[in-house]
Amino acid sequence: MGKIAAMEYFRVPPRWLFVKITDELGVAGWGEASLEGHTEAVEGCLDSWFERYKGLEAEDIEKIWQLSWRGGFYRGGPVFMSAMSGIDIALWDLKARKLGVPIYHLLGGRVRDKIRVYAWIGGDKPSDVEAQAQARKDQGFHAVKMNGTGDTAWLDSPSMLQEVVSRLKSVKALGLDAGVDFHGRVHKPMAKRLARVLEPHEPLFIEEPLLSEHIGAIEQISKLVTIPIALGERLHSRWDVRPFLESGCVDILQPDICHIGGISEMRRIAAMCEVYDVGVAPHCPLGPIALAANVQVNATLANFAIQEMGIGMHYNNTGQDITSYITNPEVWKVRDGHVDVLSGPGLGIEINEAEVRQLSVGTKAWQTPELRGPCGELREW
Repeated sequence: MGKIAAMEYFRVPPRWLFVKITDELGVAGWGEASLEGHTEAVEGCLDSWFERYKGLEAEDIEKIWQLSWRGGFYRGGPVFMSAMSGIDIALWDLKARKLGVPIYHLLGGRVRDKIRVYAWIGGDKPSDVEAQAQARKDQGFHAVKMNGTGDTAWLDSPSMLQEVVSRLKSVKALGLDAGVDFHGRVHKPMAKRLARVLEPHEPLFIEEPLLSEHIGAIEQISKLVTIPIALGERLHSRWDVRPFLESGCVDILQPDICHIGGISEMRRIAAMCEVYDVGVAPHCPLGPIALAANVQVNATLANFAIQEMGIGMHYNNTGQDITSYITNPEVWKVRDGHVDVLSGPGLGIEINEAEVRQLSVGTKAWQTPELRGPCGELREW
């Protein structure tokens, strides 16, 4: 055992927030608390918890999780849960490193040797999408995800629908599976139509056909089409997930390990999904720590479906990627649509702390872009 001696966080480009926890024996673990567009709020929460948790036993992961959840009266939401995620992942990493085993050994052991993955492609023109899809295929991916639309009005031109179909067809012509992300940008009047026109072209899934606050409308769309409906990045606990499972309107849940309370809550949510025959495809356009944490959990899940892998993300334009900040980037090599389960201790990645500290100096918090319609109105990003 070893009590928590020090807790630090590092804001690093392109838009990530790393957490380091060190115990009194000098053993350290790393977590990720990235919450895109709200970095300062998460940092404030971490400041408060760091003062409270110094001196607690670092190996009492569940005790600390419950203290975070139940100890402050107000609970849940993206800010609190992202801060919890950073702490929780770091504590699992620390404990497993102390024992010299991968985290999945502490979760019951693995049920698979490799992890199916997909990557993002950007671009709006079919030719742009096709070129990026070919590049992903050359990297070894068998599946990709693409934006369905740009910013969309409540009632938009039907011509928009055919543009989306054209992009999907150009990707599928390369022999790739393709998920289509509506990104919460499409409102109910258009979402129904878009889902129907996409169905004959067999996307792998449609993601966030509507924002999660519209659960009744999502249920309606789920009854209109047979395409698997995926969502979950804006759900922040098992209590947020429950009504979607009970209504039967989600087929693939996409919890984000940095927004739901870390490895501990990811395991619980995945178990809930299994009861409802729902697959788990964790959301992860984030950093290497988040991806490694997902891989550790995915290795243990019977109902794991596919993992988002944020390599070469089109909007991470600062020069950093999931191969940054670690000394063993070869672990992210994609072979035949998969990456190997990580075999090293803890998270299975080795943090380049010098790089983290160097690039964290003076890094500004990333701000969510604004999308404006032709009348100047704010649209969903």
